Amino acid sequence: MKKTMIENNCWKDAGTVSNELLEKLSSKSFTIKPADPDLIARLNREKIDRPVIFIGAGTCGLGAGAKATRKQIEKYLTDNKIEANILEVGCIGLCSAEPLVDIQLPGKTRVSFKNITAEKVPSLLESFFKGGIPEDKVLGQFHSQSSATWDNVPFLSQHPFFAPQKRWVLINCGIVDPLSIEEYVARGGYASLLNALTKNSPSEVCDTVEKSGLRGRGGGGFPTGKKWKFAASGKGQKYLICNADEGDPGAFMDRAVIEGDPFRLLEGMTIAAYGIGATKGYIYIRAEYPLAIERLYHAMDKAKKYGLLGHDILGTGFDFDLTIKMGAGAFVCGEETALMNSIEGKRGMPRPRPPYPAVSGLFGKPTIINNVETLANVPMIFLKGADYFSSFGTPTSKGTKVFALSGKVSRTGLVEIEMGTTLREIVFEIGGGVPNGKKYKAAQIGGPSGGCIPDSQADIEIDYEKLKTVGAIMGSGGLVVMDENTCMVDVAKFFMDFIQRESCGKCIPCREGTKRLLEILESITKGRKSSSEEESLQRMQGIITMEQLAKVIGSTSLCGLGQTASNPVLSTLRWFRNEYEEHIFDRHCSAGVCKELIEYSIDEHKCKGCTLCARKCPTAAIMGKAKTPHYIIPDKCIACGQCKSVCPFDAVFTK
Repeated sequence: MKKTMIENNCWKDAGTVSNELLEKLSSKSFTIKPADPDLIARLNREKIDRPVIFIGAGTCGLGAGAKATRKQIEKYLTDNKIEANILEVGCIGLCSAEPLVDIQLPGKTRVSFKNITAEKVPSLLESFFKGGIPEDKVLGQFHSQSSATWDNVPFLSQHPFFAPQKRWVLINCGIVDPLSIEEYVARGGYASLLNALTKNSPSEVCDTVEKSGLRGRGGGGFPTGKKWKFAASGKGQKYLICNADEGDPGAFMDRAVIEGDPFRLLEGMTIAAYGIGATKGYIYIRAEYPLAIERLYHAMDKAKKYGLLGHDILGTGFDFDLTIKMGAGAFVCGEETALMNSIEGKRGMPRPRPPYPAVSGLFGKPTIINNVETLANVPMIFLKGADYFSSFGTPTSKGTKVFALSGKVSRTGLVEIEMGTTLREIVFEIGGGVPNGKKYKAAQIGGPSGGCIPDSQADIEIDYEKLKTVGAIMGSGGLVVMDENTCMVDVAKFFMDFIQRESCGKCIPCREGTKRLLEILESITKGRKSSSEEESLQRMQGIITMEQLAKVIGSTSLCGLGQTASNPVLSTLRWFRNEYEEHIFDRHCSAGVCKELIEYSIDEHKCKGCTLCARKCPTAAIMGKAKTPHYIIPDKCIACGQCKSVCPFDAVFTK
């Protein structure tokens, strides 16, 4: 197992402010001046003159009640006549601990508190402002070289969720004010852009990225520098597109990065545009991300104001303009050629390749498409160097990877790990394992186009090539954990239903093939009554047909989405074939998920005739008199489970 410890501080790679950059920005009336270290210290929270209260106000935080938390904080400060600054930040990654509230007092380090809903605010602030740390609410304190620390409060970087992480893309998320370009610059922001524009030619920029070993984080893992060079060799107008249209169920990496650190994406895009010679760029983002879109517009305006975007960037003569294009949420528009069609105002459907976008893409011009995470890695490469970046990871997969960890796991959220970290470490060390004493069963990695990795393969390293050996792909970074109560046939059916509905319908293998796969899966999970041997054999033949069809879909579909559409079926068949056979021959779902295969019954020895189950049954399927054992009429039962959930004597059971 590869262990990734980061000297106990997963924020240690933040850069230092560049005086050369500040001199360039001074002509634009930038707030920070080269000879103003005190302001830089204040922006880095090394020096503050009044308390600062930070609220995690990304989409996850707002969903957990951060807005109400802020109102209660404001009320407490007003009622107690306390002068303090309130600052909204993005998501630090530990979504299961939202709403997160950090507090910093002058001369002290910043302390983070978990699950601070509105009703917990008064007791938290009352205790903290009196010098106490509520141990039941504390998450940890931040490292700081110039401030005093709190005794007996662990550092946040020692927390089991953060300790194994290597945070490059997420380094500022949840730490800085996402609306402040000054804070971004004070932490080393835009120093990479200055280095790229003034110390490198466009070809050297592409060479550096290629040398770093950075590969596309959007799914396929194609070498980024090599991809850039294809477009750089073209002539005339070129385009750069950021694909922020993450449509995978359980994926929220792009959204969180943009909400928490939008300037990092803009800096990475500007470096990429310089490298390939693009003067026009697009950020394609789904309209369902209003907060991310709002912060992108704000960041673009700030960057233009200070000459970091638009005309004559940093006085180098390089021009780069950006446009935000909002998509309607079609899953297929995550595929790069369908995405380009959407930007052009056409229906989002894939194009045949070749020609590839790097040769003939948007409006027929050379175009590079990278996702948010890929571009957010670029500033680190030009800050620390290609050799530094490539020193982390595996021989074929360099750097880090961000995952959206969700499902049946104790600590959900965004995690960024060094390539080569094992899946088991992510789930059990960072994620805290499966809750409620349940057993780990599998993890779906790579979204609908990915595969399920069982417990027997959980020591697989996160690496583009190694994941393929177990029938999975890296994908954009969705990672859904499943426990023993998950039915893998139902999982395959869920993803196939999603893919079938989201198919653009252009090519027959994907349009008709996924529909037929879904029909076979539905036939396997339907019908509670016992089947004849002939019907069982027909369903077994359906599995054979399903395997053959899945392979045909993968080899003949037009685009990458269709080519990987059958991965959930193939991976569950590979690792959980016994569950398919159980559904077919025994007509039983051991996980108790497939309702039509469940038959409820009442133990006459345990039933006391309280009638509670009969009163809760929506179809009047339970019969019996008061104080006498009841029974269920199978033909009327819809397997809703209400009777089992309300029975105080545990008399209801499933067959």
